[in-house]
Amino acid sequence: MINEPIFKQKKTLLFTLEYPPFKGGVANYYGNVVKYWDDESIKVLTGKKLLKPHWIFSLWRLWQAVKKHRIQTVLVGHILPLGTVTWLLRKIIKFDYVVFLHGMDLTFAMKSRRKKWLARRILADAKKIICANSYAAKIAGEIVNSGKVAVVNPGIEVRSMKSEVRSDELKKKYNLQGKKILLQVGRLVKRKGYDKVIETLPEVLKQVPNLVYIIIGDGPELDNIKYSILNIKDNVLILTDVNDEELEAWYDLCDIFIMPSRDMDGDFEGFGIVYLEANAHGKPVIAGDSGGVRDAVKDGVNGLLVNPENTEEIADAIIKLYKDDELRIKLGEQGREWVKEFSWENKVKEIKQKLSGN
Repeated sequence: MINEPIFKQKKTLLFTLEYPPFKGGVANYYGNVVKYWDDESIKVLTGKKLLKPHWIFSLWRLWQAVKKHRIQTVLVGHILPLGTVTWLLRKIIKFDYVVFLHGMDLTFAMKSRRKKWLARRILADAKKIICANSYAAKIAGEIVNSGKVAVVNPGIEVRSMKSEVRSDELKKKYNLQGKKILLQVGRLVKRKGYDKVIETLPEVLKQVPNLVYIIIGDGPELDNIKYSILNIKDNVLILTDVNDEELEAWYDLCDIFIMPSRDMDGDFEGFGIVYLEANAHGKPVIAGDSGGVRDAVKDGVNGLLVNPENTEEIADAIIKLYKDDELRIKLGEQGREWVKEFSWENKVKEIKQKLSGN
């Protein structure tokens, strides 16, 4: 964890609470923005102490950074609370700011009257609003002039791993020879749809009896998931500690990737990098049609979109892909091509183009 605010040697300033080595999709997004910025015009102000002992200290730290480095544009990584700090400071000294939105940050800000009031003013005074998905852009466009709202999806770095041997090892280790592998990767939270997949398995297993559902991840739903699979435990494998190399092997080993994420009271999938990671390995995906998922998964192109609340629809999609080898292979290969659109080099170029008004 970062104990003090840090600066990267690069007149633009990224102002964020989440940044590597902090884990998660938001931190990964900002880490790659800086990594692929390709010149020395960006600095980073981050650290867990930005808001301690009081948020007013973050105002002071931002003021110091803007003055010291003659910052012209601040990239705001969190509409609340850092957007508030930036909005206030801009009333004292001159600079532009751009707000980045990922989805839940905005929907949660709109749930209370005070936060909603702040969010509207922060967005209204922003030079530009960069959204990580079309869903967030739609919400933002209903709040402010949609002309200043742009979408730049997350990128992906496809790691090169020699995983063929690892896949064979996994088959032996977990007795998976001759099995059909349905894979899901991610934090074990309810909105990811693990419960819905498990509900479908009794029906799916009638059609695909040699299927094994592999769950890779950890989180608050772990115990609930373990309890729910007692009657089908031979067809479900939960792994809570998988390193990057082994994860690559699981992507290679699986037949289909699934994550039927759903919107739960404003908590939703902002994009879904895991879909693209599976596609990068030539695997088709089954995704819940909610949140920003449509930016990552095109129905009938790189996978299938399903109603994440409808277990019958989820089951039909699983069975369809296992019964139709040609379709499964086609979607996987199209997915491999689809991923090429999401290189981080291209995504950062998009961001810089949006900031320059192009």
